[in-house]
Amino acid sequence: MASWKMMFLQDSSSYLLEQLSFFHDHTLLILTMITCLVGYMMMSLMFNNFNYRFLLEGQTIELIWTLMPALTLILIALPSLKLIYIIDEIRNPMLTLKTLGHQWYWSYEYSDFNSIEFDSYMIPTNNNFNFRLIETDNRTILPFETQIRLLVSSTDVIHSWTIPSTGIKIDASPGRLNQMSFTLNRTGLFYGQCSEICGMNHSFMPISIESISPNMFIKWLKNFK
Repeated sequence: MASWKMMFLQDSSSYLLEQLSFFHDHTLLILTMITCLVGYMMMSLMFNNFNYRFLLEGQTIELIWTLMPALTLILIALPSLKLIYIIDEIRNPMLTLKTLGHQWYWSYEYSDFNSIEFDSYMIPTNNNFNFRLIETDNRTILPFETQIRLLVSSTDVIHSWTIPSTGIKIDASPGRLNQMSFTLNRTGLFYGQCSEICGMNHSFMPISIESISPNMFIKWLKNFK
């Protein structure tokens, strides 16, 4: 059921989305201030009995409306550039996860371990224990508070591996290996879907991540082998 909460960003499950949320709030505050200022000036010009209709030039006001947009762009550009470098930075990952997009499912490979790879298909039926059309038969198990390098590619067409609650959206292009780094900051189940129209069953290749503690992750590795 739709609710007002769906209009906002999801609760952060990674440090990356925290930074994206901060930048979103920062930019939204600046846009709100600009909107209020421009609205006030327009209203004051509309209801001032045309006192300024004979004004030919104003050096001060021209200086102000030249410097203010430049300052506004700087206030938005600097945090944006910082965020770009944070997203692209790869810091000594402790775990590498390779993801391949197929029509229409995902396959995963833990590159640091030889025998761990599996396919992840959507569960077509609905019951009381999972979410409709977004749960998978094999979840991607990842440890939290661990630097993870994500390698993404495709075997056929362009897909997009996306988890909204982590702030991750990376294209899976055939013949190209894209990479990204992220760290989960809490345990839980996080869901996503392919965000690139890739064919008839594009909306039926969900992604489900289960974040667990590092100790539980080691036990899962042993049981998987």
